[in-house]
Amino acid sequence: MPDIQNLYLQFLNNFPEHLRPIISILLAILIIYSVFKVIKKDFIFLIVLIVLLPGSVPILKSVWQGIVQFVKFLLNMN
Repeated sequence: MPDIQNLYLQFLNNFPEHLRPIISILLAILIIYSVFKVIKKDFIFLIVLIVLLPGSVPILKSVWQGIVQFVKFLLNMN
């Protein structure tokens, strides 16, 4: 996760400071849209995964928490 954050900060440094919040919000919206698109497309497979592999629930929670943490990081950038 620190590598992704450092890469993101390097990306933001290419833009003027007054555009950085707008870029952060646009990236957060794009990530949320992409996640929902994947969930919508593969919803049946996610249900089968959860039903057949109960051990996958903690993994999915961990992935979801990582996504939420990254989106919060994007939105908290100044």
